[in-house]
Amino acid sequence: MTDTSEFEAFMRRHQDMVYSVALRILAREADAADVSQEVFLRAHARFAELRDNERAPGWLKTVTRNLCLNHLERYRARWRFFSELDNADTGEPFSASLPAPVADSSAHDVEARRALLERALQSLPAHQRVPLVLYHFEELSYEDIAQQLRVSLGKVKTDIHRGRDALSRVLQLSAEGELTTRRDTLSTPT
Repeated sequence: MTDTSEFEAFMRRHQDMVYSVALRILAREADAADVSQEVFLRAHARFAELRDNERAPGWLKTVTRNLCLNHLERYRARWRFFSELDNADTGEPFSASLPAPVADSSAHDVEARRALLERALQSLPAHQRVPLVLYHFEELSYEDIAQQLRVSLGKVKTDIHRGRDALSRVLQLSAEGELTTRRDTLSTPT
């Protein structure tokens, strides 16, 4: 097998993992695709080392995470604090204005629940989503997250707490919408 075909096989084997890590952190498909492409450009440059290395997936995840954080750092000015997103006129929290993901009839299926969680995660503001993903999916400690994001430990804890609350509300709204739909279906005469 040539280097080109070996690298193509390597890329196909790991592309879903790289893309899903990037999408969870960035929550934008175009940005995740750009970061994924950059990850594989870097992997190509180091392919001789990565080719038969069992630690290649870990290296790819680390590079993906770091490139995503670098990307977010460039656009940090766009981040707004949770309290700044609240509606000043009504006092309604921003999270209440987020659309609930559409629940389907197969929500009990593991894949459907995973997709629902992914959509709910993507609905969170970046300053909450990123620490949540780094903590729960990338298994970084609060201290490591604070260091990676260059924010205080208290901010990380607050953002994760608020992110969990917002995520819980979005998922609860989805579940309630599903229950309402089922009740309507059950009460309709056939």
